[in-house]
Amino acid sequence: MAKKPSSMGRQKIKIAKIEVKNHLQVTFSKRRSGLFKKASELCTLCGVEIAIIVFSPARKVFSFDHPNVESLIDRFLSRNNTNNNPIANNSLQLVEAHRNANVYGLNLQLTQILGEVEIEKKRGESLDQMRKTS
Repeated sequence: MAKKPSSMGRQKIKIAKIEVKNHLQVTFSKRRSGLFKKASELCTLCGVEIAIIVFSPARKVFSFDHPNVESLIDRFLSRNNTNNNPIANNSLQLVEAHRNANVYGLNLQLTQILGEVEIEKKRGESLDQMRKTS
């Protein structure tokens, strides 16, 4: 059996501004995808609504939203206006309860599908391993 080439593995990095532009862009891309993945997991596990807006070093905008950025920002900005109106507040609670029920169902489906994808990935890896040993 051939020995795998050794790699450095995961290294702890110093948290400071990255000066090399190429390294900065790579780090940004990886960390952005990690941040969005964690946000997605938080939505799935807890049924929360999240809006994240990120500007890259190249000044491009990226966002993660669940259910969408516009509705969350509108709700955030108008939050104080509906606190004093009981009719609007009750209507908003009813709409949010309905939305949360739909989100919860969709998150359960997503979790199930992601689990199936993981199983299929492992099955593919084991088939590749069996093919290599044959």
